[in-house]
Amino acid sequence: MNVFKLLLVFFLWALCFPLIELGQASVPPLVFATLRALLAGLTLLVIASALKRPWPTSVRAWVQIGAIGLGATSLGFWGMFEAARWVSPGLATVVANIQPLAAAGLAAVFLKETLSLKTLCGLVGGFVGIVLIALPSFGQNGPAGPAVGFGFLAISMLGISISNVVIKRAVTSIDPLVMMGLQLVFGAIPLGLASPFLEANRAIEFTGAFGLSLVLLALPGTALVYWLWTDVLRRMELSRANAFSFLVPVIGLALGWTFYNETLSPLTLLGALIVIGGLAAANWPSQEDQHVPTH
Repeated sequence: MNVFKLLLVFFLWALCFPLIELGQASVPPLVFATLRALLAGLTLLVIASALKRPWPTSVRAWVQIGAIGLGATSLGFWGMFEAARWVSPGLATVVANIQPLAAAGLAAVFLKETLSLKTLCGLVGGFVGIVLIALPSFGQNGPAGPAVGFGFLAISMLGISISNVVIKRAVTSIDPLVMMGLQLVFGAIPLGLASPFLEANRAIEFTGAFGLSLVLLALPGTALVYWLWTDVLRRMELSRANAFSFLVPVIGLALGWTFYNETLSPLTLLGALIVIGGLAAANWPSQEDQHVPTH
């Protein structure tokens, strides 16, 4: 069941990218990100209230939720949106996918997760596959400011990595619906405050295409994804679950080939196979797994 949920999570995540492109034609990125986070967060909170889910009562829980919102939503969304202005898609893909490796290191230090050689080899293999997939697009649409782009990508990667560790630590004590709803709303606040200063000269046009992309991004693409992800982390080690994120570019390639007749080079196909192999290695059950309870 965890594998099915993870496949659904990253399939929906892969669908987000064309929807973002559709919406950004009408609305500046930070405005778009703010509305996406608010709609997703408020939807989760309405559902949580209808189901009478408990809200956090301790200061520690509220601090954890604030940290998740700042990392996953504020820094994660902002860094990725801004990085697209400065680096090529291939370079952005490679740097962004260092995140599972960074999160695995943080999980080993702060969550005391055992990073086995099998899991480490799977994560490294998945990253190598991502590099091969991204190679054909290196240098495409790459503005002359890669150092700035690297900075924004690092901000995004660090924010998401830290938030995943906090989610894993907090998920057993805070209701997932409430936690994800609140973090999205909290995370939207800095994005909304920054937009007038960073996007003052950008026109806003609320079109039907934008409305459709916003609803699809916010509900299945964010609210459902975050809830499923949090539910998985209640039962699975972060490093192993995070390895599935390498599938996002692979799913994107499959969608492009299926619906847009995009050509896949032998190098790209090799990279996809290596990603799948790395994912299998990271999650292949061992004798130890049969005796160690999952989180």
